[in-house]
Amino acid sequence: VRMIFNPETGHRLGEAQLLNHFPNHYELTRKDLMCKNIKRYRKEQEKENTQLSEKDEAGNFKYLDIIPMTFILPGDYPMFVEEFRRNPNATWIMKPSGKSQGQGIFLVSKLGQLKKWATSSKLPFQSLALKENYVISRYIDNPLLVGGKKFDLRIYVLVTCYKPLKVYLYSQGFTRFCTEKYTPDCAELDNMYVHLTNVAIQKHADTYNDKHGGKWNINNLRLYLEMTRGKEKTDKCFDDINKNIYVALKAVQSVIINDKHCFEMYGYDILIDSNLKPWLIEVNGSPSLTTTTEVDRKLKMQLLQDTFEIVVPHDWGSTDANRGANTCKEKAVGYYSLIIDESIIDDKKKPG
Repeated sequence: VRMIFNPETGHRLGEAQLLNHFPNHYELTRKDLMCKNIKRYRKEQEKENTQLSEKDEAGNFKYLDIIPMTFILPGDYPMFVEEFRRNPNATWIMKPSGKSQGQGIFLVSKLGQLKKWATSSKLPFQSLALKENYVISRYIDNPLLVGGKKFDLRIYVLVTCYKPLKVYLYSQGFTRFCTEKYTPDCAELDNMYVHLTNVAIQKHADTYNDKHGGKWNINNLRLYLEMTRGKEKTDKCFDDINKNIYVALKAVQSVIINDKHCFEMYGYDILIDSNLKPWLIEVNGSPSLTTTTEVDRKLKMQLLQDTFEIVVPHDWGSTDANRGANTCKEKAVGYYSLIIDESIIDDKKKPG
């Protein structure tokens, strides 16, 4: 993607060509840059005293508190140590910024673990020679459990334009379960079958079920929550998930390079805690389309079909104006629903 949009290469996309990434999509899909942009956006909103920056009685953001407390290493190491010493009993989760499928992730409960890792990796935090940034986040140690097991949500979001922002939400996401029951016990901190929901990790467990793949349709989860927590709390939880999606996209809107040839189908990973508060864990720019079950295959085939119907609608290319990734005028296509369309707001602002 960088080579295509690099002015030095001379490459240009033709009018009939589309690309499934924006030029600098990594501003949202790299863990370190996502955190940096969300923190910056939060400060901007607070400075401007916008409605999004409202706080509750405890002094916490009502809408902008979407990610756990996070530090970017090595740069934030002194601040992390200070926070760690304030809460010595907390558990943290360490992740390389640019890797996926659970690679390189581990949990930290003692500062010595981090120092030992840095030494063994020959990448001391005092040195700026780190080849890759890492993020270390406060571990959500009170996850919502189903059957005693931890899970997260994979939600698909399609962006066809950033300026103005146009976003579709896919209703057929799914939950990914761990194969072993959750425990916050320090003795199990190294057991990734307890803590990480990534299918790439869980499929190697002895108790992995290849018939359902450790997955649950998101609508089944919603029904379960309505039965156990009530409809009102469940509706609020899913409304808050939509707000998290909105805030993350607005956080990068000003820095993403918009191009009419580009679109992006993101895979949002959301973790719900025991208070039904959703937390944004990360945003995947190339969510896995490999399938593990027949249900999985049908879902992802339909996802691709619905995505293409939005990006390349039936009248695409009929005129010069009907080219690019943002020509669809429908508010609902397949399982996609239009949830944000700032062009409508912009049109209302125009005189006449």
